[in-house]
Formats: sequence, C-alpha cells, structure tokens
Amino acid sequence: MMKNLRAVITPGLDLEKAIAISEFEAPQPKADEVIVRMRACSLNYRDLIISEGGYPGINAGESIVPLSDGSGEVIQIGSNVTKWKVGDRVISSFFQDWIDGPFVAGHMKTALGGGIDGVLCTLRAFPEHGLARLSDKLTWEEGSTLPCAALTAWHALFEKSSLDPSQTVLTLGTGGVSTFALQFAKKSGAKVIATSSSIHKLKRLEHMGADEIINYQENPDWDQIVLKKTQGKGVDHVIEVGGAGTMPRSMAALKNGGRLSLIGRLTGIEDRIDPRPIMGKGLSVQGIYVGSVAMLERMSSAIEQNSIEPIIDKVFPIEEAAAAYKHLRGASHFGKIVITL
Repeated sequence: MMKNLRAVITPGLDLEKAIAISEFEAPQPKADEVIVRMRACSLNYRDLIISEGGYPGINAGESIVPLSDGSGEVIQIGSNVTKWKVGDRVISSFFQDWIDGPFVAGHMKTALGGGIDGVLCTLRAFPEHGLARLSDKLTWEEGSTLPCAALTAWHALFEKSSLDPSQTVLTLGTGGVSTFALQFAKKSGAKVIATSSSIHKLKRLEHMGADEIINYQENPDWDQIVLKKTQGKGVDHVIEVGGAGTMPRSMAALKNGGRLSLIGRLTGIEDRIDPRPIMGKGLSVQGIYVGSVAMLERMSSAIEQNSIEPIIDKVFPIEEAAAAYKHLRGASHFGKIVITL
C-alpha cells in the first residue's frame, strides 16, 4: 500500500534541515472539494526564496507544505462537485481563488505554497474551482510545469498583450518562464532573440527555434547587440525575469512603444530604475504575477492544440527534495526542475 507522504519546509534553515518528509492521514473532501493523488510537482524561483526566508508574508521559522505547481489524478469528489469526476487528470492553479477577471488583493492569500499549504504531498484536497484539466498528450512531469512558469509567460504574451507574427520577443536566460515564452512566441510566428551566458544553453535555445542568440557574459552591453540585430529598431516585447539588475538594458533594447513584462527579480531589487526611458520611448511596463484559472485553461488548450512539449531539466523523487532545491539554487538548469511523488 502506498504511503501518504508530504514535505514540510521551515524557511531560513539549511536545506537539509529545512525540508522534513513524513507520513500523514489521508484528507477527506468537503462538499465542494476533490481529492487529488499528486503525481509530480515542479519548482519555481519563488520556492527558493521562500526556503531562504526571504518571501513576504512567510517568516523564518514558520513551516509550510511547499510548491505551487503540481499534476495528479482525481481519486475522490465531494457531494456537490460537478466539474470533475474520479480519474480526471488535473493541474493545480497557483492562486486557488483567482478564477477569472482582474487580480485583487484577496487572491494573494490563496497562493499555493505561500498563502496556503502547497502541493508537495501525495494527496491533497482542492476546491472544485482550483484546478484545470491536464491534456492526455502530456506526462505527469510535463503537466506539473504549467501552473506558474508557463502561465506567467502566456499571461505576458497573450492575455495582457496580443503577440502577432510581425513582432520580436526578447527572452532572458533559460529558466522555465523564458523557455516557455520562446516556445509560445515561436508557435505564434513571432521572432525570438534569446540570451544566456552558456554556449551549450545558447545552442539548445537555437535548436528550440530562437532566431538570434546572444551570450550576455561575452557581451555585457547585450542591449546594443539586440539593437544591431533589429536594425536599430529594438524588440517589441521583453520577458524580464532579472529585475532591477537587467531592466535598464531591457528597456534600452525595446523599440519605441515597446512592452516590458516584469516577471522576476533574479538579479535583486535594490537598484533604482531610471524612469526616463519609459517616458522618452513611450514604453509599457506591465507586472505579471502568474494568472487565473480561466487563463490556465485557455493556455492548456493552446498547448494541446499546438503540441507544445514543456522542457524539463531534471527529475527528483520526493525523498530528494532538498537536492532538487539545491539544483535550482545552482542555476545550471535549462527549463524546469521536477519532483515526482
């Protein structure tokens, strides 16, 4: 008989001590809930920040079941559930109560692995509205990569924007958001300029369809290279995952009237940003924080229709969760890091 296991993380401790895995009693569904047998989960940079005690609202010493992104199979439904049936393949929604419409402050309290316990467990109860269907074309591992990284890229390019084949997108690095953005943009017919500091990774980006590649370590003034590759015009859209450290160059790489989607803060938050390029070039800067269940459903349909295959770097069993976190911290990955259950 399979054991019911879950991981609990205590932020601020060394990873080997911070993550504890133990057995727990199987949850029972409320009237509007379903029980999901979780099969796989994936990590995001947010999870690393949480583990280090640097995430707002989660204090060092407080324990939580981590991770927001998971896939699994419905094994039990509550008496009022009509959307799902036993055997359905599903993925979790990052914000459980952001079903549709604009984001409001209250949604933050329902963020998996942050505001509430996450999905790094073999069994979890979800409200009926907190899930989306997982395509039969995708494995459990591939499905687990979609709720945050893929949806963030989708939201930036197609929900708050309207990317078309005439446009050019600039992606930074080879994490989950950037690799999904590359795939989405290419499927839409747009051009992509991709950056990395690794020759090996750049070749992989090129193999994935990147029209131009730039080694930002060899070219510290990479924004100027972007301008050269666009005949001085600049790109239409930047998927900005670096934050304060890369935003000035990202803005310089944009064309007049271009759009910057601010998604991450890999390079920190301390630097001040000069607002003059935003005004002088008429730039649009939009903050993207994952997305709603409705967006997740639209994206999942598009992934199925376009036969997009998520990029997975490495898979770890739940017993090696600490090693998965360390691999993420090492920043050598290409695509997503997954933990199987």
